Amino acid sequence: MAPVGATGTLIVDDEEDIRLLVRAVIRQANEGLSVVGEAATGEEAVERCREHQPDVVLLDYRLPDISGLEVAERILAERPAQNIILFSAFLDADTIRKAAEVGVRACISKADVARLPEALWKYSTT
Repeated sequence: MAPVGATGTLIVDDEEDIRLLVRAVIRQANEGLSVVGEAATGEEAVERCREHQPDVVLLDYRLPDISGLEVAERILAERPAQNIILFSAFLDADTIRKAAEVGVRACISKADVARLPEALWKYSTT
């Protein structure tokens, strides 16, 4: 679990370099943000969410086993109040609409990585 007053983030992306980049952005922003876990597949994401109970799940759309939207549906079925941000290079109007219907709080393009700290603070439950 994240320290009291900190926003614990679960990073879900099948690309190690993206997870490394997100960790670096969170570390640089620092102010109450932390990484509580990582996952490279949808199945791992569901398990890590159960284990770590993060404040925010930062979720890639394209994963090797199931889509990010399917992961979001499974997580939200167990934890309806879970804050999920879809973080993807493949955001179009249809994906954003479907994400909102599932219960994803926000969609951020990987090209806008600098927006992550603000979004993580905004959607934190702490």
